[in-house]
Amino acid sequence: MFIYVVKIGALGVSLLTEYILDELADRNIKVRVFTTGSKMKYFEQSEFENVLKNNPDLIIFISPVAYFPNPRKVIDILRKKPLIVITNELTPEFEETLSEEGIGYIVVKADSMIGARREFLDPTEMTLYNSDLIKVLSITGVFRKIQFEIDKTIDSIEKGKLSLPKLVIDSEVAVNSAGFKNPYARSKAMAAYEIACLVSKISNRACFEEKDPKKYILLASTSHELMRIAARLADEAREIEKTNDSVLRTPHAKTGEILRKEKLLEELSKH
Repeated sequence: MFIYVVKIGALGVSLLTEYILDELADRNIKVRVFTTGSKMKYFEQSEFENVLKNNPDLIIFISPVAYFPNPRKVIDILRKKPLIVITNELTPEFEETLSEEGIGYIVVKADSMIGARREFLDPTEMTLYNSDLIKVLSITGVFRKIQFEIDKTIDSIEKGKLSLPKLVIDSEVAVNSAGFKNPYARSKAMAAYEIACLVSKISNRACFEEKDPKKYILLASTSHELMRIAARLADEAREIEKTNDSVLRTPHAKTGEILRKEKLLEELSKH
């Protein structure tokens, strides 16, 4: 199984998606990555056509706001192969278009826009924000849900019956995949996810609406403080599960099969 992960721009999920497919580096798949870094434009069409020339079995395309013109251009190129689009926002119209064209999609609402104002955002602030965001996406169950959905697609390709996800991950979908046993842990995780969703609204105001630096700098900072609080809540949820010895783990076997355990010292079983 040969998988290509293609990224334009930056999302929290884009930082680690290729790693959650083969976390122990011994699975029987081959993964390659092409990225334009933080830019969502200024790319050559031929760069994405070269991805197709490598003849992957599956392409995972990750981009913010996938209905924007530049991501749509890339989708039109890559759709010649089985394709899953992972993004943080879709319009109902474009969601319907993807479905009609046989393209899979996963929408992660909590993968919120960063506070991208030069007076506020330096490389340190950017990496700190993403570390908080990744913690939220990990603990609340987003990465696990993505793991499950991509693994289902891989299995369907191997069996010759292609099945692609059509999924919007909200707080309930995410937390159901996290496997929380304690209701307080579950509520903290859902709160973390919902707070993370709010971040985009404030970041959007900071980046595109406010013109006064004194206002947009504070708004950008506010959005990052919210993500930090979301990460703390998520961390508290996981600590509760640790105390109860009920942290769900779902590693891959070498064959790609998902294994499972809920207690730290118990043996792995089939999912």
